[in-house]
Amino acid sequence: MRAISLACAVAAALAASVALAQPQVTGAVATGPGQAKAVSVVTAEATVAAIDPATRKVTLKLKDGKTRTITAGDEVRNFDQIKVGDTVKAKYVESLSIELKKEGKAMLGQVQRGSLERAAPGEKPGGVAIREVTAIADVVNVDAGKQLVTVKNDKGDLFDLQVKDPEQLKLVKKGDQVQATYTEALAIGLEPAKAAPKK
Repeated sequence: MRAISLACAVAAALAASVALAQPQVTGAVATGPGQAKAVSVVTAEATVAAIDPATRKVTLKLKDGKTRTITAGDEVRNFDQIKVGDTVKAKYVESLSIELKKEGKAMLGQVQRGSLERAAPGEKPGGVAIREVTAIADVVNVDAGKQLVTVKNDKGDLFDLQVKDPEQLKLVKKGDQVQATYTEALAIGLEPAKAAPKK
């Protein structure tokens, strides 16, 4: 979660606030022989109701009419581009994919990667933060009766994974490996306030 918290002030503080703004949640699960993937997407938005440049405080109005005040830290570029009436949009995507590696010989362990993109100077504040964690573990036991696959990580810790699909369970044998990849991404952006219609 460290990369996510660094996205920008809009990501750090607004994300928590916007998440309370009646977010829309969608998700999907897909499976194939020896693999599965689940994805969840949360989107939300709020409107900038007030700005205090001296303290860098931004008040957001949520869709339900409630307000939240957050502080945009110094890491937020282009703070002066934020205007009352702008719309803050947030999208959080989380996915987990698991893949069976038959008689795998990969090195056990965990690898983390992350990236952070912030708005360029002169643009509206915003950013995208991505974190990906890939872990490989050895299958040390398969209990078909309990529908459990026991895996061991590089530290020797054991974890039981429940596999309810009997066809998937048949594919797993002691000596195989399981690779799990967890990805999360947070995108925050501002849309300019719409101009008032001319009379």
